[in-house]
Amino acid sequence: QVQLVESGGGSVQPGGSLKLSCVASGYTSTDYCMAWFRQAPGKEREGIASISSNLGATSYRNSVRDRFTISLDKDKKTLHLQMNSLKPEDSGMYYCAAAPDGSWSQRFSPRIYNYWGQGTQVIVSP
Repeated sequence: QVQLVESGGGSVQPGGSLKLSCVASGYTSTDYCMAWFRQAPGKEREGIASISSNLGATSYRNSVRDRFTISLDKDKKTLHLQMNSLKPEDSGMYYCAAAPDGSWSQRFSPRIYNYWGQGTQVIVSP
């Protein structure tokens, strides 16, 4: 079965950087959407960045644009999120998600994603 495993989270100072990774296994689809979602305690899960394997397109939430970069290594089936200039409001649990046959127009809608990782925590504080 498909499994997504995130890693790379941790605690950093404001202005610091982290690189998150998501390794997929049991996943053979060639046309799919993948994304990073973030959830803070007591708040809804929100899309941070997404990438389309067939369109070659990326999309970012406005609050992270120019600071975060999403990338996909198809050969290693690994999704990455490079996070720079981190702010306290970036804190939360980060989840990797995959959507075979997902609609690009709905890339930031959690309900289109079939598979989810368990999450990796990011804490940005003084």
